Amino acid sequence: MTGPVAPPTDVYSPGRRTALVLIGTGTAGAYHAGALRALHEAGVKIDIVAGCGIGAVGALFAAVDGAQRLWDDKGFWRSPMVASLYRWRRLPRFTAWALAAALLVVAVPIGAMALGLIVFPIDFVSRMVGAGGSAGLVGTYLRLTEAAFAPDALPTWLPRLVVLVLSVVLAAAVITAMGTAGRRRLRGRFWWRLLRPPLSSTEATRHCWRAMWDLIRGATQLRQPATLDLARRYTELLSENLGQPGFRELLLTVHDIDARRDLVFVLTSESRRQGLTKRPTTEAAEARRAEVFDLSGVAREHVVDALAGALSIPVATDLHPITFSPDGYWRGETHRLCDRPAGVARVIEELSGLGVEQVVLVTAAAESPGPHALTAPRLDGRGRLGEYLLSSEAAAVRDVLCRGAGALPRMFPIRPAHNPIEPLDFAGGFDDRSDRRLPLGELLIRGYEDAYDQFIEPVVAVSGERVGLRV
Repeated sequence: MTGPVAPPTDVYSPGRRTALVLIGTGTAGAYHAGALRALHEAGVKIDIVAGCGIGAVGALFAAVDGAQRLWDDKGFWRSPMVASLYRWRRLPRFTAWALAAALLVVAVPIGAMALGLIVFPIDFVSRMVGAGGSAGLVGTYLRLTEAAFAPDALPTWLPRLVVLVLSVVLAAAVITAMGTAGRRRLRGRFWWRLLRPPLSSTEATRHCWRAMWDLIRGATQLRQPATLDLARRYTELLSENLGQPGFRELLLTVHDIDARRDLVFVLTSESRRQGLTKRPTTEAAEARRAEVFDLSGVAREHVVDALAGALSIPVATDLHPITFSPDGYWRGETHRLCDRPAGVARVIEELSGLGVEQVVLVTAAAESPGPHALTAPRLDGRGRLGEYLLSSEAAAVRDVLCRGAGALPRMFPIRPAHNPIEPLDFAGGFDDRSDRRLPLGELLIRGYEDAYDQFIEPVVAVSGERVGLRV
């Protein structure tokens, strides 16, 4: 007898359980959106979507058949609000402007003296050409200089102005520190509270839920509810429609600083929920209860914490506090969450436990091509942090992809060959190779093209041809 031949284990098969993994920080989400658009157009079957970092945003939308909200004209990554994501906090910006004002005040006497470098040469040139000099100009300058440097003028007021500006900065820092009391007691001297993380992830979280509400409400003109209420609606929508076309299982991972482990938030089919925490030994089962949270049950509100934690960048932003249920494993404790750039390995491990056989991995971190590819190091704060995040993510992806032949699940990476837009360059980046500036929208286009060039055409199309073969 003849019939369809099952594809070998080293090729993609539409019949196998497939996961889409989105990883990265900041602008990587635009690359994810482009890849999602290509996969959506090609009709690639995805059973479960997972995300860490900014990939949590793409995972949330893709799970409820709303990925179009990421790339359309009024979507997440086309909105002008993207420019304000991960912006500097108000206090660092205010401090920078205040210090600039103080330096300007100090520079006033120097400027007054430097003005003489213009006045006296003008008088000299005027005398050389026989115009009789500029006695009036020189005299005016000398009178103004004498008045400015009088004992009761600049020498008295300039130090006072500098002290006043610096005092305002210190007062603003103290007021900000006093208003940052969290859910937990803090240790250390009071002045350490003045040194808060310089960036804010709050606007990124708000922007995500605004776009999610636009998706859920449809054409109705309703006011956006509280975030917790919106999270409940989201999890109910996904739970009730799981298994329907376009709806997919969801997995999000974040890092718990206090527990010193990764937390996994899952919403999967009912047949797989029992195995989330079930393990052969009691100790292993308890460890799973400490790490895994079922979003279809009482932990459904924690989708808010999962997203906020995934969008929190270590050291650069505040850690997100999560308060667990009093009857849960952590007994009502409040822990601090953030992203972990190397968390992709944990994502793959969890997907393997959920029966995933093949993974489409989307990352905006390009692998180094080798020698003669160096670029000038960044000097700005956002650039330095972005360089580390991108390098750390690329190394984590390489570790996952180099697991050896025959390892499951099978990996199909989608990544750019070159990406000059770093994680925090929401205004775009400068490409040394093409000597031009790239807007963020071009990263979305590149994700779309790479998905076709690296996965859809060479993998999905070829695998489809092999499925149709007969012997």
